[in-house]
Amino acid sequence: MSAHDEEQRLLEKLRRIEALFAGATTPGEREAAAEARRRIQARLDSTAKEDPPVEYKFSLPDAWARKLFVALCRRYGIEPYRYRGQRYTTLQARVSRRFVDETLWPEFQELSQVLRQHLDALTERIIASAIHQDMSEAAEVSEPKLMEDKRRKGDEPD
Repeated sequence: MSAHDEEQRLLEKLRRIEALFAGATTPGEREAAAEARRRIQARLDSTAKEDPPVEYKFSLPDAWARKLFVALCRRYGIEPYRYRGQRYTTLQARVSRRFVDETLWPEFQELSQVLRQHLDALTERIIASAIHQDMSEAAEVSEPKLMEDKRRKGDEPD
């Protein structure tokens, strides 16, 4: 499968996830990502009236997840921000609890999982072809006796 075909499959999978969270019910709706965004935006607007926005703090595991989360927030008109001194992977956003619980966070988790799987597979292929084919985990071995003794005493190994 070519890189272009793989990318197209990934994009289609992401669109289906988006349509799922928008409440799409027909195959035509699943293909209409713009319609899905409109439906989710309408849900966000109606939820904000019943459930006013509160400040959330999101701690994301890495830069990839952070980029995805920022893009997802902005797509729905939510402006993420950070306070001075916060970690780069920590974001704040003002949004209703219901929208976070029912749409934003579940959609982010689903999209993040799909992207992570894609990036992991891509990374493994590139490393295997450009650096070394053996992608197995490093062997687990017993610690040298000196390190075991230090750990038992509560000392840090050198």
